[in-house]
Amino acid sequence: MTECPTIGKQWPAAAPAECRETSRGESVKVNLKALSEALGLSRTTVSRALNGYDDVSEATRERVMQAAREFGYVADPTARRLATGRADAVGIVYPFGAGDLGDPRFAEVVAGVTERLGESGLDFFIVSARPNAELDTYRRLVNGRLVDGLIVARTLVDDPRLRFLQEREFPFVAYGRTASAKPYTWFDFDNEAGMHAAAQRLIAFGHRRIALVCAPRTLNFAAQRRAGFERALREAGIEPDAALIVECAFTRDGGYGAAQTLLALERAPSAIVVDNNIAGAGVFRAIVERGRRFVRDVSLIVYDGVSPDVSFPHHASAVLQPTGHASGRAIAELMLGAIAHPGDAAHRLVSPVIEPGDTDGPFSG
Repeated sequence: MTECPTIGKQWPAAAPAECRETSRGESVKVNLKALSEALGLSRTTVSRALNGYDDVSEATRERVMQAAREFGYVADPTARRLATGRADAVGIVYPFGAGDLGDPRFAEVVAGVTERLGESGLDFFIVSARPNAELDTYRRLVNGRLVDGLIVARTLVDDPRLRFLQEREFPFVAYGRTASAKPYTWFDFDNEAGMHAAAQRLIAFGHRRIALVCAPRTLNFAAQRRAGFERALREAGIEPDAALIVECAFTRDGGYGAAQTLLALERAPSAIVVDNNIAGAGVFRAIVERGRRFVRDVSLIVYDGVSPDVSFPHHASAVLQPTGHASGRAIAELMLGAIAHPGDAAHRLVSPVIEPGDTDGPFSG
């Protein structure tokens, strides 16, 4: 039998299956019943001590927690949800597309969220969903109380996911804004200002035929960035040309195809702005493969930049936001606030900056 120094006695023979070691010396999961019997306390007392209820004395709580640590007690998640009403977890439903797993920014955001939630004892779950069945996944998570809060990514201009969560009064943080008039907690970048600055930079270089490669306008960030692009052109007396604005799939192949279309025009653009880094990698590749020289033949600015494995030996000019890791921590902080104070609506708007590279410059005529 195994002796616990905190309890000061051996585990009772009546509960060996839950607490002994196997014949090979492997540890065996200790359940609540075995832990309470060994401590000589009721299961209710042990459970409430483990869950931090203040009706359990500090001395008893510490004794229970110490024994749980020494014998590797891990609460059954289903039982914990039933007992406390908490899942101690936050989720994000992500309809993965072809380019998502290769998106370094998404990985950085996940790392930041996971780190900050972990500091508060919460797990972070990434739940994949079919692109046309996201709401079903949201309903399952909310109805089953499988998480305490949700992060809503890639918000839409008109977003049914937010309406559902608001109707259910379920804690969430929108990673991006929407057209909803009802207050809600969100984290976002000043997308319009970032794209406005990129277009202004190219106009200042003397470019007039400036193209935009963009994600579908149903995505809120794409609508905002397009608005900033068009506003900068109109302020300079340039009417946006529909032939120079190409929507494409949120993939490298989508960006590659959009760039091929633009570069094949009889009057090709002298500059291109791309509103996302995934399509931006495809645009970069298309320019290189067609033998076009950056700056001399075509200037390029990409929102969120182009990863070095694609752009080397160049450094693409970019509209940059804070690191994904820092953004992830900020989103997690908002999530913790939404869980603790469900009625509040906190906001965080971050301003992007232009990072000059060697892919844009003066119009060469």
